Amino acid sequence: MKVVLFCGGAGMRLRGYADDVPKPMVHIGTRPILWHLMKYYAYFGHKDFILCLGYKGSSIKEYFLNYDESVSNDFVWSRGGKDIRFVNRDIDDWTITFVETGANANIGERLKAVESYLQDEEMFLANYGDGLSDVSLPALVETFKQSSAVVSLLAVQPTASFDLVESGPGGVVRDICALNRTSFWINGGFFLMRNEIFRYMQPGEELVREPFQRLIEKQALLAQKYDGFWQCMDTFKDKQRLEELNQGAAPWKVWDRASCSKSNATELVLTGVCSS
Repeated sequence: MKVVLFCGGAGMRLRGYADDVPKPMVHIGTRPILWHLMKYYAYFGHKDFILCLGYKGSSIKEYFLNYDESVSNDFVWSRGGKDIRFVNRDIDDWTITFVETGANANIGERLKAVESYLQDEEMFLANYGDGLSDVSLPALVETFKQSSAVVSLLAVQPTASFDLVESGPGGVVRDICALNRTSFWINGGFFLMRNEIFRYMQPGEELVREPFQRLIEKQALLAQKYDGFWQCMDTFKDKQRLEELNQGAAPWKVWDRASCSKSNATELVLTGVCSS
């Protein structure tokens, strides 16, 4: 299946790290988060990517046009640098389609802009391009294939350190607890879609607003709940956490494991799910 990655965000809450590059190009270690995400999909055999470019999309093009294998791979250097042999390589078998989808386009408009590249795809994968997880992709795909849903999304629990406050008359607080310890689930940005999704979309619409609401009415939106590792990169604090994890056994680096670890049981719900 092809993988559609939305790469047009400016990263407004990452000012100082994303001033000169789009959000997916903000680095975790020596590689941008976009690379980490593509490595995740490639590990599971999905190596045909469509990048929906927007804000400073040229920086993404330049990154891959001048891709340096030595940054993340061992190599043998000999004959004064005239002979360089890589022990292993990252992206030799990847196919990447770069599509300019508009500097100010929303996610729905970006997806609609690449419809022609998906005409022969019965179903495809899509991702916001700014979050990482270790969820078992084959399990998500198989569940989606067995369902009648048009779209499946990964539902995760929020990781932000906000407190949820419940108050009564006069503002008297009844309860306060960490948001990530509540029963709330949010849209984690990992999607599976059937080509039928384009029938539910109209020009200018945001994907999770009008189109998803139409799917909810048809009971055609599937939420696959996952309580394992998931982390987006919205803020500097999020970036710090990912950087710290990257120094050790980063959970999302499934390609570094001898075998893919089993995911937590996936709970299925045909329902409406609000995005975050």
